[in-house]
Formats: sequence, C-alpha cells, structure tokens
Amino acid sequence: MKFLRCLLLAGLLGHGGLARAEEPLARLVRLIQSSDDVSFLVDLLQGIQDGLKGRRTAAMPDGWKELEPKLAGSASPALRALGLSLSLTFGSASAKAELRRTLDNPAAPAPARLAALEALAGIKDPDLPPTLQGLLQEQGLRGAALRALASYNDPKTAAAILDAYASFDPALKRDALNSLSSRAAYARPLLEAVAAGRVTSQDLTADIVRQIRSFKEPELQALLVKVYGTFRESTPDKQAEIEKIRRVYAAGGSTPGNASSGRVVFNKVCAQCHTLFDAGGKVGPDITGANRADLAYLLETVIDPNAVIPNEYRTTEIETKDGRSLVGIVKSSNDKSVTLQTANELVTLPRDEVGTQRQTELSMMPEGLLSGLADAEIRDLIYYLSRPGQAPLPAGVK
Repeated sequence: MKFLRCLLLAGLLGHGGLARAEEPLARLVRLIQSSDDVSFLVDLLQGIQDGLKGRRTAAMPDGWKELEPKLAGSASPALRALGLSLSLTFGSASAKAELRRTLDNPAAPAPARLAALEALAGIKDPDLPPTLQGLLQEQGLRGAALRALASYNDPKTAAAILDAYASFDPALKRDALNSLSSRAAYARPLLEAVAAGRVTSQDLTADIVRQIRSFKEPELQALLVKVYGTFRESTPDKQAEIEKIRRVYAAGGSTPGNASSGRVVFNKVCAQCHTLFDAGGKVGPDITGANRADLAYLLETVIDPNAVIPNEYRTTEIETKDGRSLVGIVKSSNDKSVTLQTANELVTLPRDEVGTQRQTELSMMPEGLLSGLADAEIRDLIYYLSRPGQAPLPAGVK
C-alpha cells in the first residue's frame, strides 16, 4: 500500500501537484466511492493528505460532499479520522462542527480530542484560541494547546499561559516558553512575569533569550537585559573560555566526573536537541558517533558552536505575515510550504503565510550552555559525553 501511495503522489505531483490536480482528485474521489476495501481506502486518503501537506485549505473536489457520509459512517476509526481531516481541509462546515463537538466534549476519548485539536489548528481555525486557552487546565491536551497557541496572535494568550505556568511540568514549561517567546506581544508579558518573580530567570534558556532578541525592539531588549543580565552573541576570546573549562575539568583528577550524574545534566541542557545513544531530540545532529573522546574537540564544539557550522545546521529566522517569529533549521522548502525544525516542534508553514525568511550565520546550538552549571555539573557532563557507552541514570531518577 505504501508503494501505491508513492505512485499516487508521483502521478499527482508530476502534473503540478495537488494545488492544480482538481481533476485527478475527482477521479480519486470516484475510486473511493466505488471501493469498500478499508485498507485500500485508508492508503488512498493518506496519500491525498500527504499531497496536501503544508496547505491549510484546498478546493473541495467534485464528489467529495457526497462521499463525506460514507467516510463518516465507516466502522474504521482511521478511515473516519482521515475523512474528517480532509473534509476540514476542503472547507466542510459539517466536518468542522463535528471536530468542534469532539474537542469541546470532556467525555470524548483523549486521542479523538487531540486529533480534533490538531486538525482545527492545522487549518488555523480563527475561533480556536479561547478553546485552546481553556485547555491549558486539562492534563492530556495542555502540550498540544500550548504549541497551537503560538500560531495565533490573540491578546489573551500570554496571560492564560502565565496563569497556568506554575502548574506545568518541565516539558510543558518548555512548550510555554517557546510559545511566549514566539511573538513580541507575548514576550513582553513573559519578561514582566520574570521581573515579578512569577517565572524564574533560570527558565530563560539561551535559545529562548536568542528568540526574544530576534525582535530587535529596544524596549524589549532593555527589559531582557534587566531580568536576564547582559549577553552577547559571541564571546571575544573563546579560547580563554575553553581554557577555563579545561582547568575546571582537570580539577576533577584522574576520574574527573560521574557519568550517571552527567547523564542527568545532559538530559537537562542537551537532550532536547541532540541524540546520544538512541535517546534525545532531532534538532541537531546525532552525536553518538562524534569525536567525543577528544577533549579539545568537545570543548570547542560546546563552548563555541558558531565557529564551524554545516549549512544544514545554520539557523533560519522566519517571520510570518501576522507577526509570529520562528527560529530553527529548515528541513524542507518548496514553492508551497517551508518546514522548520524549531527547538520544540516541527512546523510546516504555507509559503503564502511567510513574510520574511533569513538564514543566519549562527548555529541552532546556543552559546552559554555551561554558564548556568556548577563546576561539578560541568565535569560530570563532559565526562558523560566522553564515554563510549551509555551510563545508567542514578537510582530513583527517571
């Protein structure tokens, strides 16, 4: 079936893509109407959905309105979900109403509500922000709601996130900070919350600071300096900093650190972006096979990440036409959409929503990763990074 999907997409894209494939889509609709093979239909619908990736809406193909009841009444959850999602993309009012009923129903299964949230956010439903703000109080949907809120320029969003912030676990706080730093209008209340002690300044990691700096608003920059401290994009003498950390590491003696404790530090400051021993994020490169046993290489990479940057890891700054700012690595780009890996999610934007796009001379890896760590934590982290195999977590730590 995956082979069939590839053939399907190749045929459609060969004629200019789904944006100009109304007649091929109509033929597919007739094919779907004539078949009762659930596996076949799921694969066809998934192929159509893949072809529409990066587009929030598309013209409804001939015959789709008549097909909707068949898909909605299917006994297959996968077929129903794909049918609803595509109907929504095609502008179906009934599909939108059904998804809203599901999302608004606390008794509905959590996976169904999550799928409804993601589908409605995918078309950027203009009525969604108040619902998303309310979902910040619901355990199973908080993360998705936080991430979706970044897409909307809503005056009540920052207050809603900050009101719930103290109840978030570390992962949710990370999502909250990424959304709050995505727009200047949200970043100001965030910094004011830091000044008031509602958010600790230690939560403002280097990448969040960089994100806020990208707005280039003097008043916002002054507030950032006030609540976070002085900062700069690069240190004048990186070699002196490298030598300082080398001395800190050497002070640990023949066994400079504890690998298990270092794994805890790695999970706190590195794992969101980097994979090591099959665990961690995919923003930056997998460092399992890197030259980690070479202390000089390790220190230069961590302390001066902007010294040597492969093109595929240069940071791109995007500002949407409605004022959202995103910073990340471009994973794919064409005339229909751009897909950006940010610090916490993979975002696909329709090309017509992109205002400006600029590739910088900076690595996605921020500077100053070691600045908030104690000497013992630095030694433990470097020792862990230099090990040839995975270290166990300390007892009681998950």
